[in-house]
Amino acid sequence: MGKKAKERAKERREKRLQQISELRKVPISPRLRWWSSDTVAVVTGANRGIGFEIARQLASYGLHVIMASRDAERGRHVAETLQNDGLNVISHQLDISDQISVESFSKWVVLNYGGIDILVNNAGINFNLGSENSIEFAGKVIETNYVGTKRIIETIIPVMKPSENGARILNVSSRLGRVNGRRNRLGDPTLREKLLTDDHISEELIDGMVADFLKQVRDGTWKANGWPQMFTDYSVSKLAVNAYTRLISRLLSSRPEGHRIYINCYCPGWVKTAMTGWEGNLSAEEGADTGVWVVLLPNQSPTGKFFAERREISF
Repeated sequence: MGKKAKERAKERREKRLQQISELRKVPISPRLRWWSSDTVAVVTGANRGIGFEIARQLASYGLHVIMASRDAERGRHVAETLQNDGLNVISHQLDISDQISVESFSKWVVLNYGGIDILVNNAGINFNLGSENSIEFAGKVIETNYVGTKRIIETIIPVMKPSENGARILNVSSRLGRVNGRRNRLGDPTLREKLLTDDHISEELIDGMVADFLKQVRDGTWKANGWPQMFTDYSVSKLAVNAYTRLISRLLSSRPEGHRIYINCYCPGWVKTAMTGWEGNLSAEEGADTGVWVVLLPNQSPTGKFFAERREISF
């Protein structure tokens, strides 16, 4: 992208962010508020950054928010800061990379709430900053960002509450994981086609893709096989999350009214958080906005879609 094109893209982004800022000032109509103080939302990785801000904004809209985090002590501390502001939040320990932790969390949710209405999968890791592209921790990144997200979804779906408005799952993802992204395109045309074709997409395809990537990481051939060139391990993990979102949406589509579950993913943008080394161009508050907007959409919510800046984008 040339200098002028970058400037135009920056102008468009700034204009869109200004539009969103104005939209956020408009109160949500009472007739569109399908939730209440009894609506239970779980936000993973909620002890800092985007997760903390999503939890704060959902609670500010009157929902009861469970702030789940791997570090129990830090989770309690940040929850207390929001409780002191009068928000209805509680913390609980959850490590999405640990099956026992996930199952224990699910049982605790059922015991204390009977189930949940909203799941926001924000927990994730990234070990690269700036121009770095190390794949030293690729296995850990895939295990947390993709396998962990899949683990919590599979465990929580059975305990999501029936509702005429439908339960909601939101996966925090990234445009770096787009199949046909301009800057980070997946190089294998056959794999691209399969990932974008509903008839081809399957758990076996997605799991096989990440297994192939990790095998090539181990044998040192990954650079020659068309994987995304920016933050490669993180991008592959989010590519898998995006594909899995579409797959689960299709598998859940036959649920009857009153038992619907809507699942989507969104990109918060380049946000100033610890994960980006505080180098982003958006605040956590701005980055969280679209995620909160998506899960609070009225009845007949979209499903199997990808969002950024309060609008749908392509996979």
